[in-house]
Amino acid sequence: MRRTTTALIALTVFAVTAIFFGQGNSGGGGAAPAIFPRVQPLPFPTEPKTIETIHQKIRVVPFVRGLESPWSIAFLPNGDMLVTEKPGRLRVIRTGTLQPQPVSGTPQVVAEGQGGLLEVLPHPRFAENQWIYLTYAKAGERGNTTALARGKLNGNALTEVKDIFVADAWSVQPVHFSGKLAWSRDGMLFMTVGERFVGRDRAQLLNDHAGKVLRLTQDGAAAPGNPFIGRQDAKPEIYTYGHRNLQGLAIHPDTGALWESEHGPQGGDELNLIQAGKNYGWPVITLGREYTGEVISPQPAREGMEQPVTFWSPSIGLSGMLFYTGDRFPAWKGNLFLGGLAGMYVQRVVFNERGVWGREPIIPDLRQRIRDVRQGPDGLLYLALDAQQGGILRIEPGP
Repeated sequence: MRRTTTALIALTVFAVTAIFFGQGNSGGGGAAPAIFPRVQPLPFPTEPKTIETIHQKIRVVPFVRGLESPWSIAFLPNGDMLVTEKPGRLRVIRTGTLQPQPVSGTPQVVAEGQGGLLEVLPHPRFAENQWIYLTYAKAGERGNTTALARGKLNGNALTEVKDIFVADAWSVQPVHFSGKLAWSRDGMLFMTVGERFVGRDRAQLLNDHAGKVLRLTQDGAAAPGNPFIGRQDAKPEIYTYGHRNLQGLAIHPDTGALWESEHGPQGGDELNLIQAGKNYGWPVITLGREYTGEVISPQPAREGMEQPVTFWSPSIGLSGMLFYTGDRFPAWKGNLFLGGLAGMYVQRVVFNERGVWGREPIIPDLRQRIRDVRQGPDGLLYLALDAQQGGILRIEPGP
């Protein structure tokens, strides 16, 4: 699953060629311009559509409309769906119906650029404690950063809301917040913080949270056993470093390993297998280029820095991701699904014993910016569509 340097150089030549004939990557929500005009997404679908995929027909159903820039989906034990809207609202969808009033008590967010209300994730024992975790763009004297808040969901209100972690990743630019969350099998909480775009060398600094995967306790403290605990020059919350704009996290259902998807610049979106203490290279090594076309790094590999499991060039603006574990799509069991913002489709990734075996774009003809992909308790897939007049699509087996 790791490439040799020679192979990487060859792939970089391909990547650079693809950059100039394809789309760039401003999938994170609107910072950097593309060299060429983009194809615009289509309006939210109004009717179900049956689509052929490699293994089976699927039916794509408009599930809920009327959401403004939905960012994250989560399910509660009773089947309710929680959805964050980037401007700062937490919404509830119950039995397929969007509840009219947003949940009260959410934190005040920086609703600018790529900032806003980001991830929502219930505690693994939500039925016992009602804890909900939210990441968001937070304002402060030094600009803005990524924060983690926790509160109890009581009816249609969040109570006891408190910031339990505020990243030392301040910037005056409202971009590259990341903010993805995932619970590990040992009850620790993984959280991503982007490198904030300006001063991107921060991703290599261990005394800065920018450009990192963090590992926290359920109360927001540095998790025991983190690789840099005890070092005076390092933040104890850091689990891995050298990342750019981390937009997807998923725990492998069989191995328990953490996987991460990451926006490259112009080209070079990455899928990474996250291992404690490793350096993933940004911006010292990258398969992408500046949005102007200039070279970021002349070398695609360096000793001591991890290579992606696979990469995308042209970029598709990777977003939320999951490993499918349900029974409704038997041919897809164990496959990885990732949203594509700039690419405007869902990417299915198939693995074998050697690594990535193949990739298939799902629903490209619908031309929708896919912000999140989640598996529901019914074994179906749910997609959050990133648009001011956005909503949720459901993918079910076709006729």
